[in-house]
Amino acid sequence: MSILSVIFWLSIFIVCYSYVGYGFLLYLVIRVKRLLQGKTSGMAAPFVPDVTFLVAAYNEEDFIAEKIANSLSMDYPAAKIQFIFVTDGSSDNTNEIISQHPRITLLYDPQRKGKMAAVNRAMASVTTPFVVLSDANTLLNPAAVSLLMQHFADDQVGVVAGEKKVMATTGGAEAEGEGMYWKYESLLKKWDAELYSVMGAAGELIAIRTALYEQPLEDTILDDFMISFKINMKGYRVMYEPAAYAMETSSASLQEEYKRKVRISAGGFQSMGRLLPLLNPFRYPKITWQYVSHRVLRWTLAPLSLLLALVSNILLILFNGGIIYIVTGVLQLLFYMAAFTGYLLAQKQIKAKYFYIPFYFVFMNVAVYIGCIRFFRKRQSAVWERAQRSIAVQ
Repeated sequence: MSILSVIFWLSIFIVCYSYVGYGFLLYLVIRVKRLLQGKTSGMAAPFVPDVTFLVAAYNEEDFIAEKIANSLSMDYPAAKIQFIFVTDGSSDNTNEIISQHPRITLLYDPQRKGKMAAVNRAMASVTTPFVVLSDANTLLNPAAVSLLMQHFADDQVGVVAGEKKVMATTGGAEAEGEGMYWKYESLLKKWDAELYSVMGAAGELIAIRTALYEQPLEDTILDDFMISFKINMKGYRVMYEPAAYAMETSSASLQEEYKRKVRISAGGFQSMGRLLPLLNPFRYPKITWQYVSHRVLRWTLAPLSLLLALVSNILLILFNGGIIYIVTGVLQLLFYMAAFTGYLLAQKQIKAKYFYIPFYFVFMNVAVYIGCIRFFRKRQSAVWERAQRSIAVQ
């Protein structure tokens, strides 16, 4: 009984800390930091270095013209920005569309090795001190590049992460879950950056110091994650600029969102294996707590703890553990019933926030289990499949 009780309460603590407690504690630490250091000064004089805008695309003929128009309209001095689009393996009209724009350097290799291989190859052609990486299926606000560059006036900044925004779409309930998730993640990024550093930049929009770029292995699944942390490990900070944002539509369906989450989870396990030194607080005292709390727990102990909390709760009720475990058992039952209701509504493309939140939470954690299995069975390829996205509301 005592062992089961410890397992139950420890599991509940890990789940609560991973998803809510860390954010609460992080905010408290930041408040203390503000009291001790006072308000930070604003940006200094404008920092306008030479920069390369790099986009990796694969069979994007339906969207690439819009991406090109958006990229060339960036509010940044034309003499100081270069454009490189790498389209390895594309077999549609993507290359023909890009070739119509003389300001863009097109890099193409018929062999498709995956996004990481394409980016590594393109980075060898970058001659500017800074580079902005952007996904082919996203649209940026005009000031995005200028806003990202301002942070590099600080020599200790090695990476700047932009904001990801999920546009209103004609899609179903999956848009609701993805949108809510990114709003919460954006808040945590803001606080992470204020304390010390963002824990992994999103590939939709990321700027880096070219000299610090360390080529990840070509089989890397989460390229953005590995690029930013490798620079982090060199002693540089990863900053966050929410005013520079990349907009994309939500996944076209629950099946597409599920595939995306499983791929991210598999990539998470791969990344953790390649970033083992970050678990050593003596070597990385400024990073370990944030990294473990924000990333590692969500991919490891938190999903496991959900299952342990349920199983141990059932056993405690069967062994007459007391009224408290009947109450927690009922609460868990209601939570999973709400999640299942959210699933049924999502299948019918009905958006119901109060049911969809528990469903999306369970949905993400189930994807972690599947992603873990796929990773250890070596069934997750680094060659990305272009995700089907909803149509944006006009």
